[in-house]
Amino acid sequence: MGRTLTLPSIVVTGMGAITPLGLSVAEYWQGLVNGRSGSGPITLFDASAYPVSVAAEVKNFDPEKYMPLKRVDRTSRCIQFAIAAVKMAIESARLDMSQEKPEKVGVIIATSGMMSIIADEGEVLRKRGPMRIDPLSIAKTAPSMVTAQAALEIGAKGPNTSLNSACASGNDALGTALNHLRLGHADVIIAGGAEANVNPISIASTARIGALSRETDPAKASRPFDLNRDGFVFGEGAGILVLETLEHARERKAPILAELASAGWSFDAYSETAPDAETQAIAMHMVLQDAGVAPEEIDYINAHGTSTRLNDAAETRSIKMVFGDRAYKIPISSNKSMIGHLACAAGAAEAVAAVMTVREGIIPPTINYETPDPECDLDYVPNKARRQPVNVCLSNSFGMGGQNCSLIIRRFP
Repeated sequence: MGRTLTLPSIVVTGMGAITPLGLSVAEYWQGLVNGRSGSGPITLFDASAYPVSVAAEVKNFDPEKYMPLKRVDRTSRCIQFAIAAVKMAIESARLDMSQEKPEKVGVIIATSGMMSIIADEGEVLRKRGPMRIDPLSIAKTAPSMVTAQAALEIGAKGPNTSLNSACASGNDALGTALNHLRLGHADVIIAGGAEANVNPISIASTARIGALSRETDPAKASRPFDLNRDGFVFGEGAGILVLETLEHARERKAPILAELASAGWSFDAYSETAPDAETQAIAMHMVLQDAGVAPEEIDYINAHGTSTRLNDAAETRSIKMVFGDRAYKIPISSNKSMIGHLACAAGAAEAVAAVMTVREGIIPPTINYETPDPECDLDYVPNKARRQPVNVCLSNSFGMGGQNCSLIIRRFP
């Protein structure tokens, strides 16, 4: 007879957020509930020659409020977002690092680093030669340094990993943290995503393949599930959650915000860019199975909802595959309608919103939903937040290339 492994419950005890809607979880949540768009004209560089003029930028961010000037000088915008959100999350969790075993506190952050710096340094190399390259360029650009710098800032010596599975990365980081905690590799893991990709190379390359909206009215550019959607809006920012075993959280009398009940993964093996609904459905089946949750127990779906023609239609089909006729009764909404697509940080920022949804019993809307699409015919909570109890939330993140990761975030009694 084999032994049944009893897995510990993993809970969320703190959160931090740097988003286009505000520089705290409270500001972010208020913006979502009010259906406010965080999109605007691109200001971080001169986009006048680009086919795309709109992005969801983080506004009024001052890194010196979160870290010493020396750290600011030695880091990139992406790392600064991560450190700011990590510190916010730790404060929210009332986590005192002096009372923790540092080797039992980990940091896992999804990111693509700062490839724009590589492009800039390439120009320096070409024009001025190898001795003029910034000696800190690798430290500022490498995805691994986002997690390393965040852990360095707080003194966390446990598992330290940077993840990149495209747009599924934020969920992937949280799911990876979940399993590290279940296996006893750490007592606490600070996990999420950070991204700062509103830059010339990211906008140009993504626009080149036709993935970005060319709408010139910023407030209407991101319109998930709407018939007239024409691509996503690039966003930036960070979402960080403090995860820990329930036992550890109770020992230190931590505030418990929600339970991260499970994660489920799949890979399309189908196309470099086009999504596959059947394999997306596998990730959802897996997460339900791992959590021991029946389909009829899902109260709300935080959709990937990018505002691209292929993704929104495929996600709608995949939800129908998993939930059948009940799919029409489940509220579904896309935070990306308001914050744009934070790429590797998207799932993490959306997990912050999902935790707030189960805590507050308010479902953020999908804004800019004006013209129904016959291929997208579910309840997308159009344009106005809905007050409704949510005990169990399914949150989807599907990466370009076929990486899929779904999470279940559950109300903690």
